[in-house]
Amino acid sequence: MAALQQAITDNKYALHEAARDGKAQIVESLLAAKPRLATKQDEDARLPLHWACSYNHLDIVRLLTAQKSFDPDVQDGSGWTPLMIASSLKDNSGTDIVNLLLETKEASPMITTNTGATALHFAVSKGNLDICRTLLKHGASARTKDVRGQLPLHRAAAIGNVPIVKLLLENKSPVNATDVDGMTALHHAICEGNGDVAVELLKAGAETDKKDGDGRLAMDCAPDAKVRSFILKAAEREGIDLE
Repeated sequence: MAALQQAITDNKYALHEAARDGKAQIVESLLAAKPRLATKQDEDARLPLHWACSYNHLDIVRLLTAQKSFDPDVQDGSGWTPLMIASSLKDNSGTDIVNLLLETKEASPMITTNTGATALHFAVSKGNLDICRTLLKHGASARTKDVRGQLPLHRAAAIGNVPIVKLLLENKSPVNATDVDGMTALHHAICEGNGDVAVELLKAGAETDKKDGDGRLAMDCAPDAKVRSFILKAAEREGIDLE
């Protein structure tokens, strides 16, 4: 015990490091010796829990969320919650942590970062369809804009993820909303050459006569003739007149 106390004295972020490195036994020992370490912030205002989520250490997340001091919606210096971090892990790998935080710990999916983004924005950006479904099931909104005026739909259109675009539209995302640059989801989809997404948006009622801040129609943003031709032909098959 004396050695453990000395370790805590020598390294004030010992629990943060153990949580980051996946050392569950050390985390358990540190918490037993000094439970208040769970609420200690590092230089980025992050708790050990934020680091455990960042590195997808479910066993350590369980230890930290079992503490009396646990707050499921605690934010770091940038406004990120544990749920946001787990939602942003690639390939839906944070699903178990997301489920734990939402279903057992009642974390809120509606909290925003300093830039106005929600957990859903981050899940969409990483193409995490399963996590997007889970967040929406637990009350996330597809209608929340970040400080740039972007909905999750704008991000889904930009990365070219058709299933997520469909999911967001099913959950009442405005299809014609504009961001601070005057760009709709259709603008973003076409700018990035995501013709299949553009067609889905058109089928959902995306307006083609909206101009962005530079006066461009969405079709003006096509990166090349191939993308433009694909969209025109697909729209024609769907009975949508773009000319």
